Amino acid sequence: MATVFKNVLTSGLGTTPTTVLTSNASATTTVIGMSLSNTTPGIVQVNIQIQDTVASTSAYYVYGLTIPPNSSARVVSGGEKLNLGPLSNIIITSNSASSLDLVMSWVEIS
Repeated sequence: MATVFKNVLTSGLGTTPTTVLTSNASATTTVIGMSLSNTTPGIVQVNIQIQDTVASTSAYYVYGLTIPPNSSARVVSGGEKLNLGPLSNIIITSNSASSLDLVMSWVEIS
């Protein structure tokens, strides 16, 4: 079994729903850290959806999370993990244009 650690850095997330991760079809994907930073001087509300493209379903992982100005929120941290099924998407949307930076780490085991 191969274990591969990966990460993504994305800036300027906003009102357009953005897919920040699509899990591998042939590997187990586990998100081990996710941090969102509000880069604006105003309050931002964030929604994070998990979309299972195989089962054609989706659900909110986080809905309406408020991040104060110039602050960040750890939505996956510490001992918490987020396991994704094959070909699942993580989609992030904010109520303010170009307002969020994302740092996310995950592990793929194949």
